[in-house]
Amino acid sequence: MDIVHSGYDSLKLTVDVDIPEEFLGVLMEAKQIATGQNSPEVTSYNGIDIQVRKTGGVSAFSVSTGEYGAEWYFLDPHNKPKNNPGIQVDFRAFLLASGGIEAAKAQFQECMSAFGIRYADHLVKVSRVDFAVDILAPGFEPVRKRIIAPPNTRSQERDAEPGTEHGIGEKVSGVTAGHISNRQLSIYNKRREIIDNKKLGWVEIWNDRRMHESKPAIDLKDKHNSQVWRFELRMGSKQLRNRWEIRSWDDLEARIGDALEEFMQKVRYTYPDGDSNRSRWPTHPVWKMVAKEIAGFFDGKRNFTEPSIIKTVNRESHKAMLDSQILGTIVSRAAAEKEESDFDNFVEGYCKILKRLSREHPVSFETRYSNAKDRYIFK
Repeated sequence: MDIVHSGYDSLKLTVDVDIPEEFLGVLMEAKQIATGQNSPEVTSYNGIDIQVRKTGGVSAFSVSTGEYGAEWYFLDPHNKPKNNPGIQVDFRAFLLASGGIEAAKAQFQECMSAFGIRYADHLVKVSRVDFAVDILAPGFEPVRKRIIAPPNTRSQERDAEPGTEHGIGEKVSGVTAGHISNRQLSIYNKRREIIDNKKLGWVEIWNDRRMHESKPAIDLKDKHNSQVWRFELRMGSKQLRNRWEIRSWDDLEARIGDALEEFMQKVRYTYPDGDSNRSRWPTHPVWKMVAKEIAGFFDGKRNFTEPSIIKTVNRESHKAMLDSQILGTIVSRAAAEKEESDFDNFVEGYCKILKRLSREHPVSFETRYSNAKDRYIFK
């Protein structure tokens, strides 16, 4: 077993303040366009590129500043539920992996200034923190009942019935214990997730650390030797605010290490030794690795990967996915013409058809290309 990454994976904030009228008008106009075209509208406001979705009902706006930014949820100050904060922010995993809390704080301040939103520090409240440790562990498979947690902690598969494990066939791909509003541990197959979601930037993050440690790179094609399991420690408002009084940026930086240390003591991953009392089972070596890594992280250890490298890998992965989809569609189109014996000639001829269809399209190529290109700001 070997650790390939550790760091914050999620950070959510609320800000109890209303957005200004000018910014509200921009969001309303962009949302109206997004609704009309049935796809997100990309625009720029004071130098910040934003993607505005059609979702949110009549009183809210769902906005993204990209895969390396944050998801923002703004309430219409004229039509919002009573006692609800005007802004929610969910920082993206790649931003946190490449720059940590410092990058999240810098982006928050930059966006709030650009959007013209005035606020005081005491109005910013931390609502959730996830910390992840990724372990290369060929042959490892989590077992739900080996998680020892405080009484009344429910163990379950992610997004499924309590008391079960998540998996495909006989293979378990994830187990979860606890509730997200309090303290929750999730152990899941990160390799499987990044393949399914085409987020190959994580492999770059893993291999960046491997390179600095003079270890061989991880190759996803080698299924057995690329099994990476994520141990994700999640803390919600009951832990952050009630137990540790973590509300502001300063509170987070001052006390999150202590909160995670207590998490490691309250929840353990163990292995059975024949004792009928599960609470006496020894701590599993993998959990000791997680605990040591977290302790080292908050002693000043940082292994952040350059965001530009992650972006490049993710972009190449996305291009490969599109190539595969296009090829599959063209093969199906050739089959419809019964051209299987002369596929190369069919492709050449079909490219001419595509050019003609593009010229005849009611929307100019320049407009369609510009709209498509804008969406890649968020890739």
